[in-house]
Amino acid sequence: MSDTPETRVQRELEEGIQRDFSASMSYGAYLDLDRLLSAQHPRSVPPQHDELLFIVQHQVAELWLKLMLHELRSARVLLTTDDLAPALKRLARVKHIQNQLTEQWSVLATLTPSEYAQIRPFLATSSGFQSYQYRAVEFILGNKNRDMVAVFDHDPTAKDLLTEALGEPSLYDEFLRYLHRRGYAIPQAVLQRDVTTPYRMDDDLVDVFAGVYADPSQHWGVYETCEELVDIEDNFQTWRFRHLQVVTRTIGHKTGTGGSSGVDFLRRALDLTFFPELYAVRTRIGG
Repeated sequence: MSDTPETRVQRELEEGIQRDFSASMSYGAYLDLDRLLSAQHPRSVPPQHDELLFIVQHQVAELWLKLMLHELRSARVLLTTDDLAPALKRLARVKHIQNQLTEQWSVLATLTPSEYAQIRPFLATSSGFQSYQYRAVEFILGNKNRDMVAVFDHDPTAKDLLTEALGEPSLYDEFLRYLHRRGYAIPQAVLQRDVTTPYRMDDDLVDVFAGVYADPSQHWGVYETCEELVDIEDNFQTWRFRHLQVVTRTIGHKTGTGGSSGVDFLRRALDLTFFPELYAVRTRIGG
């Protein structure tokens, strides 16, 4: 019987496929897979099947957060040199990373309250609230909170990273400085503000953006950047909401493992905004 596509059950290796890695780089070596795949250390006694899901979920999230920080920092640097087009490319990638982070919640949502109750005691006082990369993302987007730095007194690396991020201009700060260099009437109070504090809305800046939205074709690059930033904030809020919903369905209104009020604490985050003028201007559009 001839070996047709319908009956073929094995794909033969092509002659040129690399087989000897004694002196060549392998996939596993490049990605350091031995270390990566040995970094999961379930602590439940007796072992609980679902703990690996919980660990992998959060480790993968930290990898995406690492990449998001990389892209946001690059976009911020590009804005300082007036390279808007590649900065927008970075922001487009950030949005795709955010989608990955949001979709992950659907995997964790398969963990029922009964299953989570079996592993929760072994988390002790650890909590996603203590993710310093997540805090660094919030800082670079403008939600500065000096009090958060003290949460990481036990971790000098994390504390140094957040201290540095606290003192740096946010992505939005650099966008507004870019606009100033391009001749837009950015208020001096905004340009000279203390960047270690949370950003506060400036009504005069809403007027500037109203002019941009009144004639997008004349301000296309700026208009497009505004909409990219709104997309990022929308995605961030979607992530926050999915987090809230997963926590609600898993533990209800119990106190969080890190000591927060849990659901109520997460719900208050939905009131936070990064780019207030970009939302306020929408009331002006169309009169």
